[in-house]
Amino acid sequence: MHLRPATIDDALALGTFGRDAFVATFGHCYAKADLDPFLERVYGEAGVRGDLADPLIRIQLAVDEGGNEGGIAGFCKMKLSPGWSEHALGRNPVQLMQLYVDPERTGQAIGARLMDWALDTAREHGADEVQLSVWSENFGGHRFYERYGFAKVADIDFWVTNHRDEEFLFALML
Repeated sequence: MHLRPATIDDALALGTFGRDAFVATFGHCYAKADLDPFLERVYGEAGVRGDLADPLIRIQLAVDEGGNEGGIAGFCKMKLSPGWSEHALGRNPVQLMQLYVDPERTGQAIGARLMDWALDTAREHGADEVQLSVWSENFGGHRFYERYGFAKVADIDFWVTNHRDEEFLFALML
């Protein structure tokens, strides 16, 4: 397994991976009428291509050796701008938007390698804070982020179409 930047050629596979990972982890929480439009907006080919074309977004893939489409083991998406300015602790925060690992490959240090990449990317950008949101009931996610020094700084909302989730805003000062 190695890390590499996502390219436009990865859009379909990345969208499929993101959709499948989200549904496997959180799909049970939502009605189809809320889940389907959200998945299309975030993980549809147009949405993923838009992210890949955005100069403020960086997406790093964890892929199996020699793997291209279908070989994605995880990915991390960073936005080199704040997600929640009103809660910023630093002067130049960035947002860790998504960090997903194939649920069947948890425990293989894929998430750790992607997190290391995310923190290095933030530092290279001159960020002094990394912000991320995590579902209030994603206790495994809380523990993972806390191991890196992230701490809860606010309660926020996350919308999946018309469904509101209670989320925690975590931040790490660099």
